[in-house]
Amino acid sequence: MAGWWRALARAAQRHPWPTNVLLYAGLYSSGDALQQQLRGGPADWRQTRRVATLAVTFHANFNYVWLRLLERALPGRAPRTVLAKVLCDQTFGGPVALSAFYIGMSILQGDDDIFLDLKQKFWNTYKTGLMYWPLVQLTNFGLVPVHWRTAYTGLCGFLWATFLCFSQQSGDGTLRSAFTLLRRKEAGAVERPPENCQINKSPHVMCLPKAL
Repeated sequence: MAGWWRALARAAQRHPWPTNVLLYAGLYSSGDALQQQLRGGPADWRQTRRVATLAVTFHANFNYVWLRLLERALPGRAPRTVLAKVLCDQTFGGPVALSAFYIGMSILQGDDDIFLDLKQKFWNTYKTGLMYWPLVQLTNFGLVPVHWRTAYTGLCGFLWATFLCFSQQSGDGTLRSAFTLLRRKEAGAVERPPENCQINKSPHVMCLPKAL
């Protein structure tokens, strides 16, 4: 594991763009796979490929270029500089990435109105992101080396992608919708009879002894 990590660190220093892009895309698409598992039902790999395609073609590259531009415009790790980077990121970078996700996924899915999800879910999702991303980017701009920042954003974006892909598929951009789904799944698991129980035509449940 240590040797693999050292090799990855060397790759990030020598070839920062492709290494960061591939790591970001892998983490982002893994977030979609996780939210599908949490929602239940069969895995939709076509949907995960759409998320990976969008991550590779836009989001990973945008984040890489955007974070480099921020560092060039506001170099250093002084507290005021870090706060200025976070403010710029949340007022410009965040809305651009979020809009591109909703519009991009609608295009890849072949939706008739590619702006529908954006109009319905943007503000809810953006407000939810303000509870998460400022803290992430404070750490990113204050502690993480420049050549690792896109990969770090992708690592933190794994959780965000899980929520974002759920919002695009089933939610409305609020945390409440995600928590509601989890509560329903927990309630369904409690109500489901054990595997060794059979439901008769009568309203009673008959549990059979487990085979030895």
